[in-house]
Parts: sequence; structure tokens; C-alpha cells
Amino acid sequence: MSYTQAIVAGMTAVQVKQQSAIGKFNQRVAERNSAILEYEAQKIDQQAEFDIARFDQRFRQSVGTVEVALAKSGVDITSGSGARVTEANQLEKEMNNKITRYNADVGAANKMEEARFSRIQGEMARQQARLANISTVAKAGTSLLATSNFGQKSIFGSTPKSPFGNRSSYPSPLPGADD
Repeated sequence: MSYTQAIVAGMTAVQVKQQSAIGKFNQRVAERNSAILEYEAQKIDQQAEFDIARFDQRFRQSVGTVEVALAKSGVDITSGSGARVTEANQLEKEMNNKITRYNADVGAANKMEEARFSRIQGEMARQQARLANISTVAKAGTSLLATSNFGQKSIFGSTPKSPFGNRSSYPSPLPGADD
């Protein structure tokens, strides 16, 4: 192996190692991003539970205030307009809880989708590094073949000489050839 071939082989090995390291690093970054996004999805769900509990607490306080006011004014809260107010408040509570839960579910699903996409990007980064490795090795192989005398050797040994001599010494065009 010549000096040039040794340098090409050494540089190829270093480049392949660097490409692999970059691919692994990018995949780890994508995995970490995925974990963060999954954590955020969890936090969205927890925040929704907290918001619902806080709303329920405020709602109970509000209902209590309304019931006391209605009772002071002599309104029966089990029938008539008092019952309609109680029913409307209960419907409002259910609607708010469902909207909060829906929004949290959509937000968490979006974060989980982003996490899956990040993992896919990480896997693609790793595959790109592998393809770059293959390309680098192929280019190095081509370069090594070019620096060797492999392409100059005949596969079947030496080529026999023409019985007509060196054709480059013939006049051009050959005498008797049709123009």
C-alpha cells in the first residue's frame, strides 16, 4: 500500500467514525425532544384536571351564593325559575368541563404526534449517517482503485502485438480507401 493509499484509508476511517457519531448524536437529540414533548403532553393533561377542579370549586361557591340569595328572597329552588337556574348552572358546569377536557386532549394528542415525528426524524438522521458511511466507503474504494495500478493491468496478461505493425504509422486515409 502506498503512502497516498494509507492516507485515503485513514481519512476514510475518520470520516466514517465522525458520520456515525453525528448520526447517533442527532438521534439522541430527537429522542430527548420526544421525551420532552411526551412530558408536556402529560402536563397538559394534569393542567386540565387542575383547571376542572378549580372551576368546580368556584362553581360550587357561585351556586352557594345564588342559592342563598334565592332563599333570602323566598324563591323555591326546587321548582320554577329557581330550578331552571340550577339546571342552567349544572349544564354550564358540564359544558365547561367537557370543553376543558377536549382542549387538553387535543393539546396532548398534538404533543404526542410531535414526539412521534421527532423520533422518526431521529431515525432518519441515523439512517442518513449510515448512507453517508456507505457513500464515503464507496468513494474511498474508488479513490484507492484509482491510485493503484489496478486499472492499468490487463486482466488476460499482455496484449499481443498486431501482425500489421503500429497502425499510427499508416498514412491517413489509407490508400485505396473510399473517400
